[in-house]
Amino acid sequence: MSSPSGQKPALKTAASGQSRFQVTEVTELGPATSGERTSGGTDGTTGTTGSKGTAGGEESKGRFSVVKFLDSGGMGTDASDVAQNGDTVRSTGSHRSSASGHTNISDTHSNTYYMRTFGHNTIDAVPNIDFYRQTEAPLGDKLIRPTLSELHDELDKEPLDEDGFPIGEESTLAEEAAAKEGTKEQVKGGTIKFGWVKGVLVRCMLNIWGVMLFIRMSWIVGQAGIGLTCVIILMATVVTTITGLSTSAIATNGFVRGGGAYYLISRSLGPEFGGSIGLIFAFANAVAVAMYVVGFAETVVEMLNDVDALMTDELNDVRIVGTLTVILLLGISVAGMEWEAKAQIVLLVILLAAIFNYFIGTVITMESKEPKGFFGYKAAIMMENMGPDFRDGETFFSMFAIFFPAATGILAGANISGDLTDPQSAIPKGTLLAILITGITYVAVTVSTGSCILRDATGDHNDTSSVSDLNCTDAACTLGYDFSICKEGGCKFGLMNDFQVMSLVSGFGPLITAGIFSATLSSALASLVSAPKVFQALCKDNIYPGLHVFAKGYGKNNEPLRGYVLTFCIGLAFILIAELNVIAPIISNFFLASYALINFSVFHASLANSPGWRPSFKYFNKWVSLAGAVLCCAVMFVVNWWAALMTNIIVLALYIYVSYKKPDVNWGSSTQALIYNHALTHCLLLTGVEDHIKNFRPQCLVMTGYPNARPALLHLVNAFTKNVGLMVCGHVRTVSRRPNFKEMSLDHARYQRWLMKNRIKAFYTPVFAEDLRHGAQYLLQATGLGRLKPNTLVMGFKNNWSDGEMKDVEMYINIIHDAFDLQHGVVIIRLQEGLDISHIQDPDELLSSHEKKDAGMKDVVVSVNMGGKDSEDSNSFPPSLITSAQNSPLILRETKRSAKPLSLTDQRLLEASQQFKKKQCKGTVDVWWLFDDGGLALLIPYLLTEKKKWKDCKIRLFIGGKINRIDHDRRAMAALLSKFRIDFSAIYVLGDINTKPKKHNVLSFEEMIEPYKLKEDDMEQEAAERLKAEEPWRISDNELELYRAKTNRQIRLNELLKEHSNSAKLIVMSMPLARKGTVSSALYMCWLETLSKDLPPILLVRGNHQSVLTFYS
Repeated sequence: MSSPSGQKPALKTAASGQSRFQVTEVTELGPATSGERTSGGTDGTTGTTGSKGTAGGEESKGRFSVVKFLDSGGMGTDASDVAQNGDTVRSTGSHRSSASGHTNISDTHSNTYYMRTFGHNTIDAVPNIDFYRQTEAPLGDKLIRPTLSELHDELDKEPLDEDGFPIGEESTLAEEAAAKEGTKEQVKGGTIKFGWVKGVLVRCMLNIWGVMLFIRMSWIVGQAGIGLTCVIILMATVVTTITGLSTSAIATNGFVRGGGAYYLISRSLGPEFGGSIGLIFAFANAVAVAMYVVGFAETVVEMLNDVDALMTDELNDVRIVGTLTVILLLGISVAGMEWEAKAQIVLLVILLAAIFNYFIGTVITMESKEPKGFFGYKAAIMMENMGPDFRDGETFFSMFAIFFPAATGILAGANISGDLTDPQSAIPKGTLLAILITGITYVAVTVSTGSCILRDATGDHNDTSSVSDLNCTDAACTLGYDFSICKEGGCKFGLMNDFQVMSLVSGFGPLITAGIFSATLSSALASLVSAPKVFQALCKDNIYPGLHVFAKGYGKNNEPLRGYVLTFCIGLAFILIAELNVIAPIISNFFLASYALINFSVFHASLANSPGWRPSFKYFNKWVSLAGAVLCCAVMFVVNWWAALMTNIIVLALYIYVSYKKPDVNWGSSTQALIYNHALTHCLLLTGVEDHIKNFRPQCLVMTGYPNARPALLHLVNAFTKNVGLMVCGHVRTVSRRPNFKEMSLDHARYQRWLMKNRIKAFYTPVFAEDLRHGAQYLLQATGLGRLKPNTLVMGFKNNWSDGEMKDVEMYINIIHDAFDLQHGVVIIRLQEGLDISHIQDPDELLSSHEKKDAGMKDVVVSVNMGGKDSEDSNSFPPSLITSAQNSPLILRETKRSAKPLSLTDQRLLEASQQFKKKQCKGTVDVWWLFDDGGLALLIPYLLTEKKKWKDCKIRLFIGGKINRIDHDRRAMAALLSKFRIDFSAIYVLGDINTKPKKHNVLSFEEMIEPYKLKEDDMEQEAAERLKAEEPWRISDNELELYRAKTNRQIRLNELLKEHSNSAKLIVMSMPLARKGTVSSALYMCWLETLSKDLPPILLVRGNHQSVLTFYS
């Protein structure tokens, strides 16, 4: 079998005897001619099918995605090394040239995996790295391992469509098409990727070695002394080292894409933290561009001022020079990462030359520099400068706050993680080595300046003193100079007075100025590149929908040009303000907030103990990471307390916003892992504790079928269980042939999402069963976990019971008996209009948001009713709730203009289905607590009226009593409710419950039960017994007479309900019980029908007769 090159090979059915799993070998150079055909057989040859190709035909029935590789034209003739997002995969392929000059790659590994696994014909796959790649792999289609269904399902019973695919797999094919669409753009010239030196080490060193090294380091040494300055450097290095270790741990825990700090935090802690920190981190980098450019511009303007060459005035000159500089930097950045990297190398060379120039200068002593305080390395100077000499109100912490920004910049390499060849290796090596080198440099500069330069010097050659002077107390005096006048102030030289003292010391002064330029421009360039990259990653994830326009990339490196322009505009705005003294500490705090969250991410992931947390970098500890997070927070307040407060407020506001929006992403964050841990731990803890009355809460198994089929049932139960108890939407699906578990699994995920989107706190649990009763039994017995198990069964009333088959009624009543046998309470909800709206295509309630195609067209998920539309019980039969193989939820495409007018009955049904979703106006909830079932009939209305939607409804209580004791019974009930701390508006004692019902109501009941009577008097006893055995639901005359009083009570109660509660918003009624095996299903159903007909919404409630209320503390 062969197929044209570039086309998908036709997949034959099992009847053809050919294997459906074929390898398409891809033509590498140029387009294939129409006559060429490539195919992979069992032996790996081209255009042939091995003799064993048909042996696995039956087993091979299934589906396969073809692998495409890069055009080798851009890679040379040897295409065996394939780089994929930093991973290099060595393919054991063989290369052959065809007559037309095309090179065919036959991947022997793939062929083995396909047809010759371990020398055996099978489609079962051997382990392959390509199976674990995400669908966005840029080198072609994702390789998909055979599914479990393809390996496990029966071959001869699965129908195939005309293309040879199993019916029902169209969605998977659509996913394949989407994956191909996302990866169809082939890379022609190859992307520019950087190694750990050029990509991480150089960037981090340039960002850490800021302008602080040349113009503030000496002043800090003068204030704090050599000892405390080393402590300051050590403290800052400890913070950055711990953060570097944490960054390394996260970066080596799986593949790292672009986005730097945002990517690391969001994939570890989730979109809430990632989205909040990503936005401010990108903004901080954008404003940092302005900071560094203004620092450069101020140096240039000072030089112009020294030679009287100012263009206007100092402030405007800073703006002019800054604007020109940022335009130049933007041009370098837009030109591409390759040009930007070259510029960084040049700047690093200049910076290193300036540093070496300084150290060379320290050993070259010149007499002309001595009056200015430079004497070379002297023990006396070192001892004098060892201790602190704080002046002008400065303190240790103020010095730390000034120095710490010089230690930041450790994420410069991580921020371009998407442009690194191997981020997992590059980020740890480059970041940690940069911290080490820069830390040593800062310490060396501290010791050398403190050992060579005096704190104060006049610069006057005449300020000398005699060495023999016995009153010498300072280093200057021992060196032959008298700078005592400096104690009165006014000196311009020395560590304390001259910010440019390193230029004085250096061998070649202008090179220090060049170093200052290099430090500022390199930091500005790094920030100008980092901000758009981080922002682009944030926008791609669509955390903030309005910013998605900035996600678009251009060119082979996917450059965020729109992000560059935005960063340029933000930077230019702050350059034009030229007042960065206020914003600078905020930026430092933004960076520190990022460091704190990175450290916390590692602690959180380690604490969650997820199996997916396996970083290859092992030199970290969760408690050290937690200490690092606390240190970062402390440093934030040390640097600037009001800026720290502002940063925390901004992060919290963004966190709340993202949490509220709930972006539809799933990154497997440690937050999810920790939630699972807590849930599991607490479930186990609950299991070890016996239930207590005070902690009782209704945990409801609600037989809804598809959750959107019965909105009234769903909303009412949700009203009293939300944030209080468990709610499980049970769905029994009957099947006439083998169950489709795959379809049920997809439905489970879809309807669970539907519940979450509609903010209904419930679980959807479908089961396959041969009939409704068995399905309900499965749910009653198996639903839940530990103590989180339903204790109350909630069903809709079976409105159409008299129109259907009585075996369905028998099944319905038996479900109630089963619930009582399992010690569950039972609640039956009846609306006169009905509950089931699945036959109505209502776009507001039945629209599945996850199935939308476009704004003008929507998919409506409905349950197709194969029986009557008035089937209202929660799991009625055979309609929507019991879904047979022919009765699965359909996705009906409906346009807004094609809606059909609803009948008056359907309109009323639709309105009734929404009545519990909206806020209830003032009214009453009438509780007819006639029999003590443990208090469930009282607890449910109490919980309901505590909710916001029902708070305007007051509870009225109706109880039975004797006419001569009405006042006594009312007082006794009021005392009981007071002890229960349940508010009520009125208590009514009904003394006439046992009076005879009206005659016409009795006649109506007789007419109702007439078709269901056994009528044993009209037939022989043997025939009557046989009929009763065949149809156990029939009502015998003996049974009817035995329960005559109870029947009359139901009729009378309906009369009283109409008299007293006809205007109630909701009625909660004690449900009558029927003794199992004694009362027939038909009679019990007639009782329920008679009791609840022609009334407002009514809940028939019967607890399990265990107390659920207590007045003890």
